[in-house]
Amino acid sequence: MRLLHVLLLGACAAFAPSVHAEMPDTAATREIEQVLAEQAKAWNAGDVEHFMEGYAKIPGLRFASGDTVTRGWQETLGRYKERYPDRAAMGTLTFSELETTILDREAAVVFGHWRLKTAKGEPHGLFTLLFRRTDAGWRIVADHTSAATP
Repeated sequence: MRLLHVLLLGACAAFAPSVHAEMPDTAATREIEQVLAEQAKAWNAGDVEHFMEGYAKIPGLRFASGDTVTRGWQETLGRYKERYPDRAAMGTLTFSELETTILDREAAVVFGHWRLKTAKGEPHGLFTLLFRRTDAGWRIVADHTSAATP
């Protein structure tokens, strides 16, 4: 009987979900969401270069928006500068409804909403960001941003 009890206890322990696995990695989530807060702050100051610090400075950076995929950090910076040539075009950026999921110690995905308030209107939409932990901290390695259609 005692052997059966030990076997049952062992089986329960083996199949029980880990308490640690169920708890979100709040430190990583805070760090990632701080990157997004810094991006919004930089954008709203008209500083595209500082905004781009949230992205990994790698040739493999992938930025998808509309029907265009841009690859590379420098190329993505160029795309932003072309699309938003001045402070007026940049408007005021806000992120909301963030859902951050830590995939493992080195990767996370963030879903959210973005909104720009400009003199010409309020474009807005959704984004999906893949973050990787780098030597510089958590950085975006893939960004898929969509705009809502009127």
